[in-house]
Amino acid sequence: MASMRDIKRRRASVESTGQITKAMKLVSTVKLQRAKERALCSKTYYHSMYLTVKNLLSKAGSVDSVYTKVPETNRKAVIVITSNRGLAGGYNSNVVKTILQSDLKKEDLDIYAIGKKGKELLERRGYHIEEELSDLMEEFEYADTIKLCDRIMRRFERGEIGEIYIAYTFFKNTVSHVPMLVRLLPILPEDEIIGGEDIEEDDKLIMNFEPEDTDALKMIIPKYLSSLLFGALIQATASENGARMQAMDNATNNAEEMIASLTLKYNRARQGSITQELTEIIAGAEAIS
Repeated sequence: MASMRDIKRRRASVESTGQITKAMKLVSTVKLQRAKERALCSKTYYHSMYLTVKNLLSKAGSVDSVYTKVPETNRKAVIVITSNRGLAGGYNSNVVKTILQSDLKKEDLDIYAIGKKGKELLERRGYHIEEELSDLMEEFEYADTIKLCDRIMRRFERGEIGEIYIAYTFFKNTVSHVPMLVRLLPILPEDEIIGGEDIEEDDKLIMNFEPEDTDALKMIIPKYLSSLLFGALIQATASENGARMQAMDNATNNAEEMIASLTLKYNRARQGSITQELTEIIAGAEAIS
């Protein structure tokens, strides 16, 4: 059985850890409130952008564009959005699992890692890291996503990569965050359009473009790609803070339970020590008398 001194030291250590996790929970809660508002306000725009481009191309017929062709190469670019720090429960590992459990072959992927944790987890499993962009998770602007998308788009248009994916965590609400793996390009006619069941038959007509379809797509697609990436970063930031808040809340509750258990053990050990001392005193007094 542990001594009173050992139990006291252990309880002090757990109390210190509990204070840290409680402070981290409060910080994450404050950050979550700001990120949550931003995510909820932007959700409609980025969802509409995705549906609009998908719907547009589904009604455009056989557009002769690199953005709508079956890829000739197996090489794929995957933008993976995770956090730079841990202590967020399963937030980072869940994003990585969407890639590990997909049909994408490891040897065909070029990973653009936004966030150190995703980069570390995938690199450890033998994935090729094309770029590490950890700074974007600290502070990002729309201009930053445009630069990254331009680099990836140039590779796509040159035929170096045939598909572009994004892996991130979608923020549904404070306690619900859904890891997703979405193909952004190419947009193929047979692709299922989320929400496409609301499209009336009369709307499913061949679309005319002004200017020409290829010129229109060259203007639309870069905007589509950078907008969805920026939206994914906003969603991921809110999800990260929500996941960290929950993880720290659970850790604080566990610390409180451990403190209560150790306090009980300490009191029992103290009571046992006092009882032993009284027994020794009484036994000594009887021996003298």
